[in-house]
Amino acid sequence: MSRIAHTLVALFAAGAAAGVAAQPISLTATLTNAQETPPTVPTTAAGAPRPASFGNATFLINAAHTSMTFTATVFNIDFTGTQTADTFDNLTNAHIHAAAPPGTATGVVWGFIGNPFNDNNPNDAVVTPFATGVGGTVSGKWDAPEGNNTTFAAQLNNILAGLAYINFHTTQFGSGEIRGQIVAVPEPETTALLAIGLSMLTVWTRRRAASRR
Repeated sequence: MSRIAHTLVALFAAGAAAGVAAQPISLTATLTNAQETPPTVPTTAAGAPRPASFGNATFLINAAHTSMTFTATVFNIDFTGTQTADTFDNLTNAHIHAAAPPGTATGVVWGFIGNPFNDNNPNDAVVTPFATGVGGTVSGKWDAPEGNNTTFAAQLNNILAGLAYINFHTTQFGSGEIRGQIVAVPEPETTALLAIGLSMLTVWTRRRAASRR
């Protein structure tokens, strides 16, 4: 094996070893109408189009992997029932669901707005409607004892495997108006190792090709 190949093996081994060590894990989700099953097309109660709803969320699993905090910001869903005159855009419930890949619906594993409500041991949920405009921000923490007939520990592997999603429900769409699959954010160290490895692999491949001419 060439020196470059040896170096690549060492780099990827180091990256794997770093991933094994307990450390905080960052995750993210982009919420859209299109990810719902089936996709949703928001309208008013009278049937007229209303602005597409959307949002984003960030999550952080603690270093011990025993809890997860999150913050989500959602646009064009009425967080108070008075941000618009219409009722179809009123927020009713919000949850994390698992285990399901994109395009598949499944049950609630942890609720943080409405029913079921599982952010209760202790209650860390903070809901902040926009002062102007339609939407709001919500934050909370999934603690170890909490869950909808489950626990965080039981769902951790599903979350890390990309088989969990965050879902906001409205009066019009009781099964969910916007959804976002929860996916891991690569650690900077892992991304750097991968970039170095790919660069070295490119150089090695080109040299091998040149030597065969």
